[in-house]
Amino acid sequence: MRMMALEMVLNSIRTGVGMNTKPISIVGAGPTGATLGLLLAERGLPVVVIEASRNFRRVFRGEGLMPSGLDALAQMGLSELVEQVPNQTIGSWEFVIEGRSIFSVDEPMGNNLPCTLVAQPQLLEAVIDRAKALPNFRFISGETVQSLITENDRVVGCSLSNGETIQTGLVIGCDGRSSMIRKLSGLTLNQETKPFNVVWFKLPDTDLIPQSNPFTIFVKGDAVFSLFRSSEGLIQVGWSVQNEDWKSVTDWPETLAEASPPWLADYFRSQNVVEAITDRPLCLTVTVGHAPQWSKQGCLLLGDAAHPMSPIRAQGINMALRDAIVATNYLVEAWRSADEDPSLITIFDRALLQIQADREPEIRKIQALQAQEAADGMKLHRSAVLRNLVKTLAPIVGIALREKWKLRQRKLRSGTTLVWLKD
Repeated sequence: MRMMALEMVLNSIRTGVGMNTKPISIVGAGPTGATLGLLLAERGLPVVVIEASRNFRRVFRGEGLMPSGLDALAQMGLSELVEQVPNQTIGSWEFVIEGRSIFSVDEPMGNNLPCTLVAQPQLLEAVIDRAKALPNFRFISGETVQSLITENDRVVGCSLSNGETIQTGLVIGCDGRSSMIRKLSGLTLNQETKPFNVVWFKLPDTDLIPQSNPFTIFVKGDAVFSLFRSSEGLIQVGWSVQNEDWKSVTDWPETLAEASPPWLADYFRSQNVVEAITDRPLCLTVTVGHAPQWSKQGCLLLGDAAHPMSPIRAQGINMALRDAIVATNYLVEAWRSADEDPSLITIFDRALLQIQADREPEIRKIQALQAQEAADGMKLHRSAVLRNLVKTLAPIVGIALREKWKLRQRKLRSGTTLVWLKD
């Protein structure tokens, strides 16, 4: 079926008749854009993917693939790529409050596969390389979209920073939480919470962290941070802050040590870690929200451009991959209907609305679950009395807290609805 569709579009491009030959322009080659571009091209649609960066080596990219994301990649036929790039599984989840372990939960928590950390830059490169082998796929890197071209309020093209103008059948903004396509199109974003910061460190590996690779959340005083071994074997630390006080920190090794139990404090004070923290850490400003309207005539938002996610339980990349599957289903169907129905524009407009109607319920439920987990964490963060009570009563309350946490994780790990890629 895919080969027949590909031959159809190639014939139409050669003859200039039949199916609409203007490409679908995807802006942003993150998880949504890269996989969507590949899926559409494999099904015969002409695709242009435009990426502002010249490579994928951005300092921070989400790594966590939950079972929902791993399933999406499997449906795309990309599981082998996960195995070929640097990856690391999570062995367990542990919560340590005021230096005491409250509870721990082993992976895979009832699923077939555990949460897997994957080197996203290498994964994206592999996906784009596979797409480049298709004759109806074009990849443009190192260029930004400067403006959208409209006719009668419909987006019909885009102009790039190199001066090139691309006439397009559809522009899809997959360019992240600060989406330029969202701004240029006039679509808006409703913020769910006040933006907050996560300060990230990548530090030398240590045998203090078991090879089973527990993902550990530490809460002590005003400090809240997570620690785990990243896909590439480095120790990754994420320090949560509600404001910009982190900029005044001059001694990060000691700051981290003071918030840690003794065994971990020694690690942060070790010479190789002190030497590794030579510059200020990377600060990721997290905006959580949703676009009330994901599309307008000739333009669609997907992934973080439409619904920026909290980093809690690594939902951004997983929801992005599921967005790509659903968008592929509707767009391919609309494209194939074009030969039978001349009203291509009407078909595509209807498909864009259907994509949002299909995806939005799950996104809103996942964001609500993330907000619940963040609220529980904030209670501990703000109340020393509560932290010490939980610490003191850990043998009693730990089991109840563990079961409550596990119940919430089921949907965060597997999604709240069935997402299935059509052939």
